[in-house]
Amino acid sequence: MNEHEFHVQGLAVSALAEEFGTPLFVYDTDVVGAAYRRLREGLRPAVDIMYSLKANPNISVCAYLRSLGAGAEVSSEAELVTALRAGVAPCDIIFLGPGKTRRELRACIRAGIRAVVCESLGELRLLDSLAAEAGDAGRVPVMLRINPGFSAPGSGLAMGGKPRQFGIDTDTVRRSRDELSALRHVRITGIHAYVGTRFLRHEHVVHNTRGILDEAARLAADLALPLETVDFGGGVGVAYFDNEKDPDVQELVSGVNEAVDDFSRNHPGCRFIMEAGRWLTAAAGTYVVRALDVKESMGESFVVADGGTHHHMAAVGVGSFVRRNFPIRVLNRLGQPTTARYTVTGPLCTPNDVLGKRVELPVVRPGDLLGVACSGAYGPTASPGRFLSHGYPAEVLVHQGRAHLVRRRDTVEDLLSPQRLVEL
Repeated sequence: MNEHEFHVQGLAVSALAEEFGTPLFVYDTDVVGAAYRRLREGLRPAVDIMYSLKANPNISVCAYLRSLGAGAEVSSEAELVTALRAGVAPCDIIFLGPGKTRRELRACIRAGIRAVVCESLGELRLLDSLAAEAGDAGRVPVMLRINPGFSAPGSGLAMGGKPRQFGIDTDTVRRSRDELSALRHVRITGIHAYVGTRFLRHEHVVHNTRGILDEAARLAADLALPLETVDFGGGVGVAYFDNEKDPDVQELVSGVNEAVDDFSRNHPGCRFIMEAGRWLTAAAGTYVVRALDVKESMGESFVVADGGTHHHMAAVGVGSFVRRNFPIRVLNRLGQPTTARYTVTGPLCTPNDVLGKRVELPVVRPGDLLGVACSGAYGPTASPGRFLSHGYPAEVLVHQGRAHLVRRRDTVEDLLSPQRLVEL
């Protein structure tokens, strides 16, 4: 084994690039499994972990997490079908999102999932009418997504505590007791809240969990609602940039467990959901690109690679006030001294196609393999993969020392076949 080359479960990155081509995403199930177990082995058994498919909806990634015991949190019909085909039991699936269509709601009813997370009273009424049309003898289980009044410190992306398209304001829920009681074809089973994402300090996750559980307890009392489930979100972050650290998971699960224990004293038998996406998959992924050209322009050195932000939009730093680089390495020459600075770009005809700005690297030559680390979450499906008709890259899952192609790269025919040529 070449100790100066990046390996995944013993497989050399050069061999993966030769077999599957570049650019490609490589996912390591050992890393996914370790991240899942760090949560699962610490949390109380009453806390179910739901994998958020939005982070990485690859069906094989979902199936692997299902094999470990994770449920699925989905937000589209395609994600619902992905979870089902990956083997997730309907009773382990929840469906949320602020703009569900009738088609999606009907799909949830047919599948018999654990709960539809309703985000407005209008959506709740619509689901009630669709359930009536379906003629199911039972009631469709529903969780109410609330928009709590407290703020979430430390979030990379706040999703509650202020005017948002997500959820129902708690005051509105309180005023709606009669309307909720009048529903005949849905059954409210619990409360859901998700107040932010990419929390890097464990105390923020614990603070949010306690706040959501307290709000759920007050609403249950006000509405005479028997709580079967409370979903307190999660949003556990991953350190991407310099001077960041992953949250202390031991302290995180200890604090969450304490909050759950306190809540359970007054609500025995209630189950809980923690959603996790980025935490489970981000560190497991590497975006591998090949250097096509190395050049200088007005004193600045550039590496032009065969992949760019059309596959990895997160690397642009969307949502950040200051541009920061994801970790980037020369994968075929690890350990060499960083003697140069390069701006690493892709093949797109836009100055925004920058994977890394002035990155300290060893001397880069055409043909070298570069890797963007922490790329297992919000990669291809959160990026404009068909910009300039380049298409989506290959995705490879390495499991038990074997590499599996879990998504082939787009071909020209893939890009053109949905189009229709009009005779003009």
